[in-house]
Amino acid sequence: MPIQSSFNPKGRQEMKHAVSIAEYKVLSNKLRHFMQADPNANREGKYYIRSTYFDNFDNKVLTEKKEGYLDRDKYRVRIYGKSDQIINLERKSKRNNLTFKSKCEITRKEYEKMRVGEISWMEEDPRPLMRDLYFEMHHHQIRPMTVVDYVREPYIYPYGNVRVTFDLKIQTSIRNTNMFQKDLPMVDVLEDHLVILEVKYDEYLPEVIKHLLQLSDTRQEAYSKYQLSRMYI
Repeated sequence: MPIQSSFNPKGRQEMKHAVSIAEYKVLSNKLRHFMQADPNANREGKYYIRSTYFDNFDNKVLTEKKEGYLDRDKYRVRIYGKSDQIINLERKSKRNNLTFKSKCEITRKEYEKMRVGEISWMEEDPRPLMRDLYFEMHHHQIRPMTVVDYVREPYIYPYGNVRVTFDLKIQTSIRNTNMFQKDLPMVDVLEDHLVILEVKYDEYLPEVIKHLLQLSDTRQEAYSKYQLSRMYI
């Protein structure tokens, strides 16, 4: 059976929709009979994600997203369950219509240095992604900008390397980037009756998944959790 991975070096297709709570429940019930639960999920089939997104004072990353640039990069630091046991620096890149991801592990101390602008150590770091982030922080002045929280319900299907996720309870810290503060003040950014559905796959989307995901009441927009989180700027 193929290995399930979100980090395909050849790039992946990605679609995002907003669905109603009612349709989310119907789709989730269908998918669990045909797709596998993510092994990292809890007994309810979900896990908690917290990400800090980078941008500069001119909102370079946000603007490129809003204007639909075909080539753009977005950096974030991601943790799970508000824990500092696993901390990943990730870059999500768009090249034409394909999505590419790369990541490396970092420490809490390294993140805190980034957060206060202490970045000189990054220039000669052995991790290529860290050096790339240094270039962006040094030349484009990007910095940790906002924290985004949400609950994710993921499903996987090995053929086509398909990953279907539902993201619920999306919240933002607005400008507070203290991502390891467990009681970090957050505000909701998505209407109560909506859930974000994401579909990711490699070269093809199997017909069985297409059939299961026939959506009757969706908003077929490029819903970006980072863009949603910046609605208060």
